[in-house]
Amino acid sequence: MENEVLVRQLEAKALEIRKHVITTCYRSGAAHLGGALSLCDVAVALYYHFMRYDPDNYRAPDRDRLILSKGHSGCLLYNIFADLGIYSFEDIYNGYNKVEGAFGQHPNRLYLPMFEASTGSLGHGLSLSFGTAMALRSDGNDARVFCITGDGELDEGSNWEALMSAANYELSNLFLIIDRNHLQGCRHTEETVRLESLEAKLRAFNWDAVTFDGNNMAEVVRVLSALPPREPAVRRKPLALISSTVKGKGVDFMEDNPLYHVAALNKETYDRAMRCLNGEEETK
Repeated sequence: MENEVLVRQLEAKALEIRKHVITTCYRSGAAHLGGALSLCDVAVALYYHFMRYDPDNYRAPDRDRLILSKGHSGCLLYNIFADLGIYSFEDIYNGYNKVEGAFGQHPNRLYLPMFEASTGSLGHGLSLSFGTAMALRSDGNDARVFCITGDGELDEGSNWEALMSAANYELSNLFLIIDRNHLQGCRHTEETVRLESLEAKLRAFNWDAVTFDGNNMAEVVRVLSALPPREPAVRRKPLALISSTVKGKGVDFMEDNPLYHVAALNKETYDRAMRCLNGEEETK
């Protein structure tokens, strides 16, 4: 029963955040919607329940770290941080994708210190996460490090170097989350570089790996509830969570549509998107 209540609460929050993401992109004329919507359920579950994170003290030494390697989904975290009270939604609406604003389409830690890293040059986040996890273990700090990558991002060879290194040092405090929405840029991942069987590849690199439905909050809660305990001195295989998602999740005309990696919204498509999220009948 407790998990059922939690799932309902997180589902409601994820819907709320999706609406803010859509509104942010519409009001700014900017995009990168698809990957933000696919990742929304996992990110909400982490920040609102499963991560040790205090928005009033977001640089606390014992905080869990989340490094958003797929930095083009920064708009999602901008809106989560606004909802957590770190700044206002109006700050984002008025500053997203503006030359003079702090809220670029990729996060810049110099302007937004609640981010662990400036990301968006794909393939760098897992290496940063590896170094962060090593440092925390060396300090005896039991904080966890979550690294979120896109699946297309795995075409970058630096990820596989980091995978080998993390396995070699048995970083039990490092968790890789792959937003497996099967799209990259303007086409499907398997048309670019075949990733499957992704779970088998990760296991071959001496990681544990779990595949789950990342757009089903009950599944997300089940998987995150089963994370191993915080034992910084214990060495074990790092864990990869393959989050099977739909790019553009929640908005029917965006779902699995490569166009919405970068396509912006006009008044008509914004209204359609909000009707979808509100559960209203969609007029094609």
